[in-house]
Amino acid sequence: MGLGICLTHYWNKKITAKEIFTMKEIILGNHIRKVPSVAVGCMRLSKKSKDEMNRFIHAALEQGAYLFDLADIYGDGMSESIFGEAFADDSSIKREDIYLQSKCGIRQGFYDLSKEHILKSVDGILQRLHTDYLDLLLLHRPDALVEPEDVAAAFDVLYESGKVRHFGVSNHKPMQIELLQKYVRQPLVVNQVQFSIPVSNLVANGMEVNMETPGSIDHDGSLLDYCRLHNITLQAWSPFQMPAWKGCFLGSDEYPELNKKLHVIAEKYNVSDTTIAAAWILRHPANMQIVTGTASESRLKEIIAACDITLTREEWYELYLAAGHLLP
Repeated sequence: MGLGICLTHYWNKKITAKEIFTMKEIILGNHIRKVPSVAVGCMRLSKKSKDEMNRFIHAALEQGAYLFDLADIYGDGMSESIFGEAFADDSSIKREDIYLQSKCGIRQGFYDLSKEHILKSVDGILQRLHTDYLDLLLLHRPDALVEPEDVAAAFDVLYESGKVRHFGVSNHKPMQIELLQKYVRQPLVVNQVQFSIPVSNLVANGMEVNMETPGSIDHDGSLLDYCRLHNITLQAWSPFQMPAWKGCFLGSDEYPELNKKLHVIAEKYNVSDTTIAAAWILRHPANMQIVTGTASESRLKEIIAACDITLTREEWYELYLAAGHLLP
């Protein structure tokens, strides 16, 4: 089954008899506060109208998904602009009732985590979002030329001015976090990384330890264990993607066994295959957050429905193996 069928069949399948699901919550970082297990990723929302964005925000809030993930590069800032307009013109949405996180550091052709760029980026983000503060700021990608003292100085300005309340990173390895944390006074409470059933070297390199198999190659420096040890919340982006940016694995001919197993388990729980793929991530005891990437209200509900499902250990491993991973 091709990707086009994946989008039309799998994402629009009947979810359950329920319309409202119980949002699971986790503790963010080092006991900062509770947040939803499903964060609403806004990367693909830049082409929505203000009214469409407003409906999408309300659809998320009705399901308990009040954490919205943005970045200054999403739609060249348009995702933040449309979100901000839709939020600012709706008096029914209180700022304290939503949790806003955004990211900075990616520029055209290079990365920039200089103090000057971080401060300028946050001012732009706040202006586009029509808000006085971010709940969480993430450094989007590691900058090879980063000067951690510079980052620390920027974070101090942002924290002391009240423009940013908490800080984190995205796509960073443990030693990169350690280097930053040596100078940054505020705890880094989040690391947003790619993770899905097929793209799960975070798990595989620990499972295939002391083996000469592809999965045993540690691409991230034991990041999963590091984040658990240091109370850093892992946020999983692209939770339905195949390796090498090949697209969605749901319904893909490249993962027939995985899709077969997803469908069997989905039938058992009377939910969609999407819901089970999301439940696989939420089942891990690291208490990860899923960052959605959909612009569809119905698919958002399918993902949130995963909060009502706890896969058995056997089911979790069946899906892991069906994706082509090994058990030594």
